Amino acid sequence: MSKTIRIGTRDSQLALWQAKAVQSLLEKLGHQTELVPVKSTGDLVLDRPLHELGITGAFTKTLDIAMLNNDIDIAVHSLKDVPTVLPIGIVQAAVIKRGNIKDTLVFKNNEEFLSSKEAIVATGSLRRRAQWLNRYPTHTVVGLRGNINLRLQKLKENQDWNAAIFAAAGIGRLGITPEDAVNLDWMIPAPAQGAIMVAALEEDEEIRAICAEINHEETEICTTIERKFLNLLEGGCSAPIGALAYINKNEEVVFKGVLLSPDGTKKIEVTRTEKLGGHHNIAQYCSNYIIERGGKKLMDGIKNQNKKTNVYSTKSLTEGQEQLFNEGIVATSNDAIKISLNRITPATLKAPIKNAIITSKNAVEAILTNCTAEELNFENIYCVGRRTKRMVEKRIGKVTHSENNAKDLANYLVEYIDGTEATYFCSDLRLDYLPIILSENNIKVNEIEAYQTKFDAIEVDENIEGIMFFSPSTVQSFIKKNHGNGIAFCIGESTALEAKKHFEDVRVAKVPTVESVIELVNEHYI
Repeated sequence: MSKTIRIGTRDSQLALWQAKAVQSLLEKLGHQTELVPVKSTGDLVLDRPLHELGITGAFTKTLDIAMLNNDIDIAVHSLKDVPTVLPIGIVQAAVIKRGNIKDTLVFKNNEEFLSSKEAIVATGSLRRRAQWLNRYPTHTVVGLRGNINLRLQKLKENQDWNAAIFAAAGIGRLGITPEDAVNLDWMIPAPAQGAIMVAALEEDEEIRAICAEINHEETEICTTIERKFLNLLEGGCSAPIGALAYINKNEEVVFKGVLLSPDGTKKIEVTRTEKLGGHHNIAQYCSNYIIERGGKKLMDGIKNQNKKTNVYSTKSLTEGQEQLFNEGIVATSNDAIKISLNRITPATLKAPIKNAIITSKNAVEAILTNCTAEELNFENIYCVGRRTKRMVEKRIGKVTHSENNAKDLANYLVEYIDGTEATYFCSDLRLDYLPIILSENNIKVNEIEAYQTKFDAIEVDENIEGIMFFSPSTVQSFIKKNHGNGIAFCIGESTALEAKKHFEDVRVAKVPTVESVIELVNEHYI
């Protein structure tokens, strides 16, 4: 190639070092080169918006634009800073041999602080912060920004700081690794840490062929696995994700990955070894492993931590239920009521009961806590709710009849009850519909207080758009601490009747299940 290869680079000290390393490799092969430091997008103009071209990287945007405008032929980046999906028209042309992949702890005075309960460590990396707090939960981690020299200077000036964490490759390449430094072998680095990537235009086949000459295959294989793992977890530089792949002396690819919560209290790790050549699914396997063990919930929490919560559930939701919400819905949940089972005398439960009325799963638990199913002598059992019916038939016996709410059950019993007396296993906080309707129709109701319902709602933001309710008592509990703002999404008609006392907009799920209430919420946010 006769023309000079224009090497685009940012103008920082480390970026220039990396660009010169690429320049040296190319010139050893006989190619003419020119360094083109690009400071900002300034006068660079594209004929399409950045988002349409997939330009998203904070550290790579300037060079992406310069390349698409044909102001440079190649761009040199720290691969860990490059988004896992490159802009349209730009490809990875080479990865040069990797440097030190470790994180380095630069400390002041000595390392004795590591055994202290209290210490202050500085880092601007969410990944390093999370891993440090996971290992040293009582330490304090403070933010640290700026170029490498500035960060080292800040460490020197802050008398309260014990240490700061740096990428070993960065301080090593600039030749400024302090004597008081040690590699953190236990800390899993960022995906592609220590690697330098060369990007080129996809259409420029001549430049791509030249770049292929300086590509280091082992580094390419390992960093590709790490970045695919990151991509499959839908992570970015804001997620505490570590990934490291290397090829051992047995020609095996060894991969270690980790995902943590930002505060380090939760950690999910994975290790996988595959023969070189059979390693192509290693990132997929490891990301699935992480996701299936709570990784999705962790990632959703990280993505939503700066988003405004718009839905509140008065019942704690399972991980599976939380995953049913549409994108854009940020839901939080808490049990607005707490249940305390009462003692019911065995004699009461063992006595023949012609018509037993059970309107909740809590009543079932209370009955079976005080007596075994074999000792019960219920002739007819009447239920409210599909899940209560299922639980009764699984643990006590056949259900004579069930309805979706207490009012409908009361009206049914007025017409079809066998006899003129019923025993109602209820809470200390129960709706009056059932006993009133039965009493008005000359059916005697013997109430047995099977459990107590205690209000335990939390105060929520007044701007919450939707509240999910699962029983009349959850409405009553919520209103003790909050106002009836927004939309009330209710599990059934009895709950809706209570909600209508406080909310103008009340909606009822098609089926009395938690999943159906979530579906109701999703319909509103389509």
